[in-house]
Amino acid sequence: MKKSKLFGAILPIAVPAIFFTLLNYLQKPLTAQTSSVHLTMGNPSNAGSSYSNYLLSKPQYAVSYNCYRGTSNWVSWQLNPSWLGSAPRQDDFRADTTLPSGCYRVTSSDYSGSGFDRGHMAPSADRTNTIANNSATFLMTNMIPQAPDNNQGVWANLESYCRDLVVNQGKELYIISGSYGTGGTGSNGTRTTIANGNVTVPSRTWKVIVVLNRPNSGASSVTTSTRVIAVNIPNTQGIRNANWRDYRVSVDSIEVNTGYNLLSNVSTSIQSTIESRVDSL
Repeated sequence: MKKSKLFGAILPIAVPAIFFTLLNYLQKPLTAQTSSVHLTMGNPSNAGSSYSNYLLSKPQYAVSYNCYRGTSNWVSWQLNPSWLGSAPRQDDFRADTTLPSGCYRVTSSDYSGSGFDRGHMAPSADRTNTIANNSATFLMTNMIPQAPDNNQGVWANLESYCRDLVVNQGKELYIISGSYGTGGTGSNGTRTTIANGNVTVPSRTWKVIVVLNRPNSGASSVTTSTRVIAVNIPNTQGIRNANWRDYRVSVDSIEVNTGYNLLSNVSTSIQSTIESRVDSL
């Protein structure tokens, strides 16, 4: 099932819209962004310069950022052995200054006392080859308000499983992670927003993982037998010890819930097979 969704900029009057569009273009040339290795499987929402679907293309990962929610729509990244090493976890959570000036820049303290973790989309442990690359994962544009039991339990176990595929089986992964909906339950109860309304708390967290047998083989190497893992997990407490396998779904179902075209660079005939299937390994 293939559905694409375009997001228009929401600005009050025409003149600022023109100004910010030009400013965004000058700051973030799209020709450079869309060539990112982290978008090998596609740009799921056609992210560009819209404030609800703003493309941040970093050396370490690519982001579709939603200025109105104060979180990413999705984060996409490549994972193979070249990204892994011995660099320590930096824990330098900070605002992302590359966001356009009209977009609220979430800070680490915006999560303080909320009952929600600063939940990484692209994990710190997936970027340990250099200190700079690890540090980049602590930008707040890579965070969502994540229930502690989700983030520290079932979600963390899936992240570890992904790294195991790379380290012990020599796989290369292309991972797309995101959230949707409104309202999650953290350690202080259920909230729809935090940070004085600047950050929306999602109700669901999801991830799609394309597993390739060798590094740098690209979207053209995806076949109908390629393993694709997709999960959709509630953003709530009480699931710390749950098995991530119990939340496996089809890619199609995530597309229905988000409106994204998640593996758009894969041929449509292959997509129709691998996106309708639920992983069972």
